[in-house]
Amino acid sequence: MKQLINAMPQRIAMLLCALILSVGAFAQQIVVKGHVKDDTGEPITGATVRVVGQEGGVVTDIDGNFSISANTGAEITVSYIGYADTKAPASANMVIVMKDDAAKSLNEVVVIGYGVVKKSDLTGSVSALKPDSKNKGLVVNPQDMLSGKVAGVNITTDGGAPGAGSTIRIRGGSSLNASNNPLIVIDGVAMDHNGVQGLSNPLSMINPQDIESFNVLKDASAAAIYGSRGSNGVIIITTKKGRKGMAPQISYNGSVTASVKSGSLKLMNGDEYREFITNKYGAGSDAAKALGTANTDWQNEIYRTALSHDHNVAVQGAFKNLPYRVSVGYTGQQGILKTSDFKRVTAAVNLNPSLLNDHLTLNLNAKGMFAETNYPNYAAIGDAFRFDPTQSIYDKTSADANNFAGYFQWRSNGAFLKDPNYPFSHNNKAPANPVAALDLYYERAYSRSFVGSADIDYKVHGFEDLRLHLTLGADISEGTQNKRVPATAPAAFYYGSYGAANKLKRNLSLSMYAQYFKDFNEKHHFDVMGGYEWQHYWRDENKDYRGFYPITNTTAKRGMETEHEPFHSRTENYLVSFFGRANYTFLNRYFLTATVRDDGSSRFKKHWAWFPSFAFAWKAKEENFLKDVNALSDLKLRLGWGKTGQQDEIGDYNYFAIYNINTGTQSFYPILENGRLNMPQAYDPLLMWETTTTFNVGIDWGVLNQRLSGSIDWYYRNTTDLINNADAAAGTNFKNRVDTNIGSLRNTGVEATLSWKAIQSKDWYWTIDYNVTYNQNRITDLVGANSKPIETGNSVHSGTGTKVKAYAVGQSASAFYVYQQAYDANGKAIEGAIVDRNEDGIINNDDRYFYKQSAAPVTMGLASRLEYKKWDFGISFRANIGNYVYNDVEASRSNMNELWNSGYLEQRPKSTIDLNWQTSKWVQSDYFVRNASFLKCDNITLGYSFERVLKTGSWHGLSGRLYATASNVFTISKYKGLDPEVFNGIDYDLYPRPTSFILGLSLNF
Repeated sequence: MKQLINAMPQRIAMLLCALILSVGAFAQQIVVKGHVKDDTGEPITGATVRVVGQEGGVVTDIDGNFSISANTGAEITVSYIGYADTKAPASANMVIVMKDDAAKSLNEVVVIGYGVVKKSDLTGSVSALKPDSKNKGLVVNPQDMLSGKVAGVNITTDGGAPGAGSTIRIRGGSSLNASNNPLIVIDGVAMDHNGVQGLSNPLSMINPQDIESFNVLKDASAAAIYGSRGSNGVIIITTKKGRKGMAPQISYNGSVTASVKSGSLKLMNGDEYREFITNKYGAGSDAAKALGTANTDWQNEIYRTALSHDHNVAVQGAFKNLPYRVSVGYTGQQGILKTSDFKRVTAAVNLNPSLLNDHLTLNLNAKGMFAETNYPNYAAIGDAFRFDPTQSIYDKTSADANNFAGYFQWRSNGAFLKDPNYPFSHNNKAPANPVAALDLYYERAYSRSFVGSADIDYKVHGFEDLRLHLTLGADISEGTQNKRVPATAPAAFYYGSYGAANKLKRNLSLSMYAQYFKDFNEKHHFDVMGGYEWQHYWRDENKDYRGFYPITNTTAKRGMETEHEPFHSRTENYLVSFFGRANYTFLNRYFLTATVRDDGSSRFKKHWAWFPSFAFAWKAKEENFLKDVNALSDLKLRLGWGKTGQQDEIGDYNYFAIYNINTGTQSFYPILENGRLNMPQAYDPLLMWETTTTFNVGIDWGVLNQRLSGSIDWYYRNTTDLINNADAAAGTNFKNRVDTNIGSLRNTGVEATLSWKAIQSKDWYWTIDYNVTYNQNRITDLVGANSKPIETGNSVHSGTGTKVKAYAVGQSASAFYVYQQAYDANGKAIEGAIVDRNEDGIINNDDRYFYKQSAAPVTMGLASRLEYKKWDFGISFRANIGNYVYNDVEASRSNMNELWNSGYLEQRPKSTIDLNWQTSKWVQSDYFVRNASFLKCDNITLGYSFERVLKTGSWHGLSGRLYATASNVFTISKYKGLDPEVFNGIDYDLYPRPTSFILGLSLNF
């Protein structure tokens, strides 16, 4: 005991020393919290943060924040693709600003067909684009993000209707009557272009907030891996997913939008019209007596200020080895045309686990959508510029007002109905009351869609150079559309009608491939891939429309069904393929790529076809004579050649005879006893693929550490065996038209991009992106029709069966085919004065000629963003040069002899009054083909970003951005119609694109 007591002071001293030392040791450990952002102030998500000399690390969260333990005085390193590695001494609160790095930006991964590749190693013409989160404008569907952003890609919206789709063309159209749409691939699933009711745009089922990137494959060397579907280019969409090591993060993106009509046609008002009719027909004339006393602006009456809102909530993070992302969204878009709207609910789930020590990677995607679309009576748009402005909207005083639901309508003597109880009906030759046409019309579609994919990627244990990959995909959609027209509606003829349509489609796919990587030494790198793909398209469609019409005096009873048109169709087609790609790299500056695809399609008697391609790239910057030229940061030459095919939007089995069972009361074909077999469908046993051969030469360049960079490409595309829907040969027993191969088509052009980071400083950042494309489209051969034009397109409204476009060798596929107008000394078009171009003394169809085209040869896009500290200002423009439009509104209303006709009055545009033509005989004149070149300001956005708002305790608070946007701000054009942007070049009843004002908020928790 004594020894123990004597030893206590020594032990206490030793314990105190140990405690002091341990306190000192713990004092050297600190928790480093920091924020990582780029030189524009935008948080960098997913950057890797490590402590020098210490194992492990963390990644920044969605706000760019991180937390890591380190010794005092240690050094922190931060790395992220596209930015230079950044080092800084560890401290309690760090703010790290990362700078762009030219070499790293060129090493960004780009998604291509069945794989990825570094941007610097690309041999084909591929454009990679991440959605602009700071100046996105009015975005409802994914294609809205691409408009004007990519050289060689022209996107024309199908008007301003809610949920409307767009027409997408990559390097011009390669077909005449088959599809010109690019192949859309979403998370590895090749989408079906065929829509269902309420879902005519297949991209509307994807919420734009879920998209990570777009990659556009433009030339054959890039697209040939997709073979028979790649002739019109490929757009690969990759959706967002969680990342390893990420703490749970919640984000919200929402906006409210007010949209207004951007303009109106110049028409006579009520007073002007009354004066005009009275002067023309006389004060006591029947026409003058039919005038009303109102002053109604029908264009204002059918449009409204539309209010819309959009919301998206996403949760992402990682649970151990399971990164995840879940999102839900809602879009409620009201149309400016009354009674039109679009509602959509979307949901997306992504799971991206890695197993077996990262040898096995899974990427599971599921996206679902439910939409409800209210369709207006689109005829009201045309009725609004035809209807008499002196008439009131409502008529409550007429004896038969109830028959027209209290709306003013032009009547027709209904004695031909042989029904004494209802002697009057709507005058079906007259324009309908536009307000009644909308209010008394019901058409609604319900659609649902699912796209799912499962990617399984396995690096073989013990042989890690070999990867095995399997993708299972499903694209399933169903739509139901109901229509009801009451007897009082102007579209009802008399007793009304109703009907329904339903379509279900399934697109199932399986693809699997093996990929082998091998570096034999520092000089040689091989990458070889081979695989198999199976795809099955199945569609089932039902329609049933019923009308109610009187037949005789004895059978005419209100509600009697006298017209019934049921329709049912079920079809399918298969695509089976073998494909391969080989990449060889020498000295990291010479690249050679070869691809081949062998496609077998059930749509052709000769099922199989080969689609090869070759491409070469040379990184000239890596050569010794340029390597040390500091001003030059990138210089690469690309050469490519390849073949792609086309087999979309043609009949599934048009190479053998098909007999349909007739369900109607006509066209009996007496082979069966009951005579209900319809005539055989026309077919072509020799039908084959359209094939497009493409040559591409491109240069990628960059100077001043990529502060200024760009690319320029020249391409030549020749499509042979063009598929066209033609009339069956005379004398055959066929009842319809048939898909057949008729000729060839050429597209050649140049496209260039320019990106300039004009200012990069601590507080200021300014970037400008510009692209321009020139494309020449020419038909080079038409089998059996090389000397005679083939009229094409829809008939214009100025005459039954009247067309103003045609195909001919040496002409653009979108060329107008018209008469040449003659003018007087004052430059006024003279009615009936047509140039006798063949000088035979007769004006007939042989005097028509090809004049201009509807497709713009030159397209441009310009986007700029200026940032100062937390403020940002963005603006984007888009231009078409050389596109022309046939003004069908003016042409169809040019006949001043039809103002008073069959007991009704019609409005006229002011532009036709001075013209004062008295017939519609010469409306195919080039006078109505107008220059529609335009410059549009698509979007202007002002935003303010904030971070760590409402921070309390351990909660880091909120970060986000508040912004205001004006969309479709203005248009500069010589065209005097409502809108110069008309895809098919025929301007009549386009749903106006509204000007929209958006207030948006993004939050990160």
